Amino acid sequence: MKKNILPLALGGLGIGTTEFVIMGLLPDVAQSLQISIPQAGHLISAYALGVVIGAPVLVALSSQHPPKKILMYLMVIFTLFNGLSALAPDYWSLLILRFLSGLPHGAFFGVGTVVATRLASPGKQAQSIAMMFTGLTIANLAMVPLVTYIGHTYTWRWAFGIVAILGLITLITLKTLLPFLPRLSSNTGRSEFAFLQSKQAWHVILITAIGFGGLFAWFSYISPLMTEVSGFSEDSTAYIMILAGAGMVFGNILGGILADKMSPSKASALLLFIMTLALITVFFFSEYKFIALILTFICGALSMSVSSPINMMMLSSAKNSEMIAAAFMQAAFNIANTLGAFFGGLPLENGLSYNYPSLVGALMAFSGFLLSLAYIKQYRNQST
Repeated sequence: MKKNILPLALGGLGIGTTEFVIMGLLPDVAQSLQISIPQAGHLISAYALGVVIGAPVLVALSSQHPPKKILMYLMVIFTLFNGLSALAPDYWSLLILRFLSGLPHGAFFGVGTVVATRLASPGKQAQSIAMMFTGLTIANLAMVPLVTYIGHTYTWRWAFGIVAILGLITLITLKTLLPFLPRLSSNTGRSEFAFLQSKQAWHVILITAIGFGGLFAWFSYISPLMTEVSGFSEDSTAYIMILAGAGMVFGNILGGILADKMSPSKASALLLFIMTLALITVFFFSEYKFIALILTFICGALSMSVSSPINMMMLSSAKNSEMIAAAFMQAAFNIANTLGAFFGGLPLENGLSYNYPSLVGALMAFSGFLLSLAYIKQYRNQST
């Protein structure tokens, strides 16, 4: 990894940790603050809402500044509110702080995506984006299990304290390692949002929200799937999540290579089709432990492999508005998370078993594949 990409990867490590660690600490938070676990679950939704709102708003407000300054400001916000989360005295204050912590998430990745492409060697733009997202994948592989363990053993407040420390380290590396780049956008004010008038941009957002939602339909219910259907003990869940995280690390690198070897739109279509097949296989074969473990790794890999090519598609469709377009992609990923969890839960509400969310996910991924084929046909004369 180039040392000038390291600050972006470290930012992804901190962001990925704070986004996902709360899921494993909900019982601890609920007990500490004397609330129910469903009420504690609102802390997840508050963060996601912050991502969706903060991504376009913060990028639009800061677009006239150099990217190094923007990224440092965003990391100050991230560090401050995660640090305060560790000190939150009650549920409502923590809920507000989780929302505020989510604000810089999408904006950081939006600006970081464009910076990564500008720092990349010729023909290596997608791989450079993948290197930035390496931090996010390592968070799922190592940091989230580690910080969850610390939170369980001592107090959940340590989790947010550790994230704040990661934020401080990222600030230092942004200051010392990230080179100066001129501002990335010549647009001002409302013109930043001009790309939303592009049907091509909306096509990419739709592919992301629906197709990527297929993986979230599976991932949202992976714990009961592996315990109730595959027959693993609850104590094995942490190791299974590490296996999924290892798949994410591998898939992130694979997606970057594919998007540089072929057009990003073709890479996205191929990966979404493989995702469809993998999720169908999950539906039929999850009762077999060994196969279930292999599929966990494969699906984890696919969950990150689509990220680089589909971000490249968005950057191509939003000339002169790349930063805010990339930020909108983070909002689209969070919409995919919401849709996947919602539609994946419908079979469960009707009494079906925990392998059915993956079947719903397969339908969503296949819809994304069809949308990708339509994209390729409509924009076949473009590089993506």
